[in-house]
Formats: sequence, C-alpha cells, structure tokens
Amino acid sequence: MDLLESLQLGLATALTMENLLYCLLGVSVGMIVGVLPGIGHLAAVSLLMPLTFHVPATAALVMLAGIYYGAQYGGSIASILLNLPGTASSAVICLDGYPMAQNGRAGAALLITTIASFIGSCFAIIVLILMAPPLAQLALSFHSADYFSMMVLGLVAAGSISQGRPLIGLASVVLGLLIGLVGIDVNSGAMRMTFGIPELFDGISIIVIAMALFGVSEVISSIGKAADGASSTRVTFRSLLPTRKEWRESGWPILRGSGVGTAVGILPGTGGGSMASFMAYAVEKRISSKPDTFGKGAVPGIAAPEGANNAAAQSSFIPTLTLGIPGDAIMALMLGALMIHGIAPGPRVVTENPDLFWGLIVSFLIGNLMLLVLNIPLIKVWVKILQIPYRLLFPIIILLICAGVYSLDRSVIDVLLVAGFAGVGYLLIKLGFEAAPLLLGFILGPMLEENLRRSMLLSRGDFMVFLERPVSAGFLLLAVLLLLWVVWGSLKPPKPSA
Repeated sequence: MDLLESLQLGLATALTMENLLYCLLGVSVGMIVGVLPGIGHLAAVSLLMPLTFHVPATAALVMLAGIYYGAQYGGSIASILLNLPGTASSAVICLDGYPMAQNGRAGAALLITTIASFIGSCFAIIVLILMAPPLAQLALSFHSADYFSMMVLGLVAAGSISQGRPLIGLASVVLGLLIGLVGIDVNSGAMRMTFGIPELFDGISIIVIAMALFGVSEVISSIGKAADGASSTRVTFRSLLPTRKEWRESGWPILRGSGVGTAVGILPGTGGGSMASFMAYAVEKRISSKPDTFGKGAVPGIAAPEGANNAAAQSSFIPTLTLGIPGDAIMALMLGALMIHGIAPGPRVVTENPDLFWGLIVSFLIGNLMLLVLNIPLIKVWVKILQIPYRLLFPIIILLICAGVYSLDRSVIDVLLVAGFAGVGYLLIKLGFEAAPLLLGFILGPMLEENLRRSMLLSRGDFMVFLERPVSAGFLLLAVLLLLWVVWGSLKPPKPSA
C-alpha cells in the first residue's frame, strides 16, 4: 500500500461520524484539562480510559490521543494568564507568557501560542506520515550511552536558560537532580531521602513540583501588589491581535521549535514535551540577539517552546505505534488501550491494522483543526480571567492547586509537599535561583541515572563507552561546547549601554 492509498484509507476511517465525535470529545476535554492547573492529561487519560473499553479500538485511540494533544494547547493558557502550568511541558511558557500578560499582551500571547501549537503539530504529523519507519529504526539503534549523553546535553542547555548567570543555572539543575533522587532505588531497593514516609517511596510528582514553583510561589510573591491587578484591562478585538513585530519575531522560532520538538519526541524515554519545550527555549535564548529580554515577555520565549511542545506530543507516537516502545506514561497508557482491544503493539500494527494506524494519524490533523477553531474564539474568554480581582483569584488558584494535586493519589502528603516546596521555592527565587532549570533537572534526573547505570552494566564499568559510540560522543562534544560558550559569555565584559 503506497502513501496516497494509506492516506485515503486514513481519511475514510477518520471521517466517520463516530470517530469525528470521539475526536471532538477528546480534544475538548483535553483543552479544558490543560486550562485547569494541577489536573494534567495523564490523570484525565487514566480516568477516562475505562469509558473506551466498549468502543472500537480506533475510536478509543482517537479520543485518548485527542485528550493528550488537546491538553498541550490548553496548558499554555493557564501558564500565560495565571503563571500556572496546566501541564508540566507548558511550565516554560510561564517565563515569558506571564510577563506578556502583565504587560497587557495576554491576547496576543494566547493567539501566538495557538498558532505555534497548530504549526508544531502539523510539522510533526507530516514527519510522522513521511518518515515514521526510518526514524523509528534510527531511534531503535540508540544505546543507553547515547541517551545518557543526550540528557547531559539537555541539562547543560538548561543551565544556559539562566538570566546571564550560568553558575546559578547549573546550581538550579543540580538541585533539581537531587530532588529527583527521592524514592526507592530501582536497582538496590534502598530508600533515598524518603524519611520513612510511604508516600515518598515512588518519588515526588512532577505536578507537585510544578504547582509549587510556578503556582503557589507566584501567589506568595504577589501578596501586597495591586488589589485588582488587571481588572481594569479592556479586552478588545484589536488587543488580541499580535503586532507586525510580534508576528516577525515568532515565525522562525516556531519552525525551529517544531524541529526540536519533533526530533525529541521521536526518541523514546526523553520526557517528550517537557524536554522539548525547555530545549527549544534554551536554543532561542542562545541564538537571540537580545537574550536579556527573555523572562520579561520575549515573543520567541513562548513561540518556540509551544511549537516544540506540541510537535513532541505528536511525534512521540512514532516509536509508540511502530515499535511498541512508549516514550512516557501517556504513551504507555496508549499501548495499554491497544492491548485491551486485542492489538499487539509494534511494527505489525502498521501492516495488520492499517485502518487504525492511518485513521489515527489523519485524526491528528482533524483534531488540531478543531482545536484551532475552538481556541481562537475563546481567547477573549480566557483573557477575561485577568479581570478577576486578585483577592478572589488567589484563593481560587490555591483551591485548584490543592484539588488537582490531591486528585493525583488522594494523598494529603502531596498537598503538604506543595506547601513546603512553595516556601522553599520562594526563598530560592529570592536568592537568585530559577525554577525552570530546577524543573528540567528534576525531570531528566531519574532518566539520566537509569541510562548511566545501564551503560555501566553493559560496558562492565568502562566509562569509555560514552566516547566510543559516535552518537554519544557527538552529544557530549556539543555539551562541552555549549558549556564553554556559556562560561565565555559570562566572562565577557558587558557592553556599555548607549
């Protein structure tokens, strides 16, 4: 079956009334879940999966996938308006999206992220259609040493995110790595920094860290500011439109972010959208002629991560569908849904169930069009959130955070952890540390350790395995060059202001 015949089969499958309705249901639920901070697409997919047991496999996958990438759209809304990441992968959007909202450009920021989400998704879908088999083979050839070196590159890039202070950025990364060590050592079974608390045996949830650092800390730091915030902001259609300058500044970052996100999403075990969005942000800041504007409302700071975030969400289906290798927990749930319906994950899905494979891919395009149509008219509604007085908004935010975190495992300990990390995070931010590198260190830490140990076991303790493999050596070389670039940039005397 050639490509045109495959797409024709996919269209015929995706355009059935049943699959269209499940696609609309999935993307709508996903968008709402993304807007509401603290819930997350993982919880939504887990809770709604039982509803798909009695529907056809294609409809089930279409709906669950719609929740996943729909949440990527919605996650940036809360990040921009409230400095609360609706999903972990949208946390980096807080850095420049929230300052844009405070500067009266919330509508423009939301429209740019919506367009970036759509372009990033379409870019990854085209790659998925054209290059899924060869790219999956490339990912399959990766060794644990290659993954480890790629993680090192990602962490060094995270240090470069810091506002002109790479040492502080790297210290934030190390702190995130240490927090990621909490829990049971999967190899030895030893308890690490759990203090005998059973709820910490499985580690600390990413939602707990994200909500504490980007949610409650912001509320604490905002206490004493203007009582009504932006309640007097007048929302007009003109204010929703980005300026020509903002359109120009967002074009290439969206494309670069889409490329980064697609490449990261293809590789299983890389954390998907979270790593992609942070890496895209780091790339844009390093190549920008005005890096000092990042963190203060820079348009590339939201355009690139949003494109990368959604591109990674779509391209992560490549190893999941073609190899049966899940890249993250969401993809593991997708494989579970396949097996529940009697379909064995792996390369045979493409040949034995072409209607499911190609119907799902075409539904991605349809779902993203639905999200584009749904998001743009609702931007004015989302911006009106800014008109809620702070004295009412802050208690609502805290309530949403507590409810969302408690709903993860119904654990009071998680709520207490949010409170504790919020206080520590507030003090760290006052001391100059940054939340973004810390969060990336936390995300990549466990994967870094896992691949390091696996490499050491396979090489019998020979560290040369990281230099003998060309891919691994290439990643390490890039990490060293980036580290030297960052240090050199910090040692250069600042340019005299005009």
